[in-house]
Amino acid sequence: MTFINQDMPEAGDTVVVGMSGGVDSTLTAFLLKQNGCRVIGVTMSLWDGSLPELKPGKPLRESCFGPGEEENIAGCERFCKEQGIEYHVIDVKEQYKKEVLEYFKREYRSGRTPNPCIRCNRMIKFGALLDGVQKLGISFDYFCTGHYAKVVRPEQGIFGTDVRPYMIAGAADVSKDQTYFLYRVPSEILSKVRFPLAQMKKKDVFELAEKAHLEAARREESQDFIGEEYFDLIFSDVPSKPGDIVDLDGHKLGTHRGIEHYTVGQRRGLGVAVNYPVYVHSIDAKNNIVVLAPNDALNSAGLIADDFVWPGNVEPSEPIEAMVKIRLASRPVKARIERLENPDLQDGFTGTPWKITFAEPQRAVAPGQSVVLYDDGVIIGGGVISRTI
Repeated sequence: MTFINQDMPEAGDTVVVGMSGGVDSTLTAFLLKQNGCRVIGVTMSLWDGSLPELKPGKPLRESCFGPGEEENIAGCERFCKEQGIEYHVIDVKEQYKKEVLEYFKREYRSGRTPNPCIRCNRMIKFGALLDGVQKLGISFDYFCTGHYAKVVRPEQGIFGTDVRPYMIAGAADVSKDQTYFLYRVPSEILSKVRFPLAQMKKKDVFELAEKAHLEAARREESQDFIGEEYFDLIFSDVPSKPGDIVDLDGHKLGTHRGIEHYTVGQRRGLGVAVNYPVYVHSIDAKNNIVVLAPNDALNSAGLIADDFVWPGNVEPSEPIEAMVKIRLASRPVKARIERLENPDLQDGFTGTPWKITFAEPQRAVAPGQSVVLYDDGVIIGGGVISRTI
């Protein structure tokens, strides 16, 4: 399949830029302004102060949700004032709490591994934030962010149809690829979305930002949706329920401190003493059990996923082959994707479940994470992992 890169904003276009205070989004706004676009900066306000203060003076890692938001917004305001850019802060606290924070806790407490960045991109950054822009009466030609990705369209219709939806493709800097996080953004929204850093390397972004004397070039990179310092606190609303840690044969190895503190593939912090390396193999939420196993036992031949999204809402009518990723950092692997025959209704699938069979076994497939499908670096679909096979 051949894909066509979509044109970037031109001089005279009105462009809304989602800004975090980081170097990527700041440089994006700067370059668009330099190119003659009318730029409007917007920042989503997430932090509601709901978590207690940590020890005074203790440094915090940069994160999306945290008390550092006020400083980030101040940095965006200074930049926009210097550049003559209109700027707005859009309050999405309630939506973020409901769609991201509550989802995050709910998934961990059900023995699954959530991906809050994927959820946030779909529901908040490319959802509630744009709704807020619309409520302000702002009309625009494009919405741009500092993601390392690009928007494309196929030359011909996908999956044997005449539908040519807007789709997400990889950027030039493979080491910073963020397409995995964006797979759930609908095609109709992507029609107005552009990623100006698509053809740039991260080192070039820093060089340009430093050359332009942008304050953001000296900012620490944001790595997590919430700082690890707050991880335990976010679950403090409900007491953790300790339970058994067992091996594959059911022999008790120790006691866990609550299943929300564990994820498939985890090795550190297990609190057991055995004479061989063990990892979290699976989590039995119904019986409140964490199962450990040697590394080799974590390999899976495939998985079942549901809650799928497809470009333009066009599903393949026949089994297909694609490259798939089971987590952001995983290497893409060839796989066969087909509808699951005779699904068990007791599994409670969301939408149509799909069976994905790997060409080679994959390690630590975690229910709750996403499996994303690629054709020549372009996302052709994706869903949420339900279980392994």
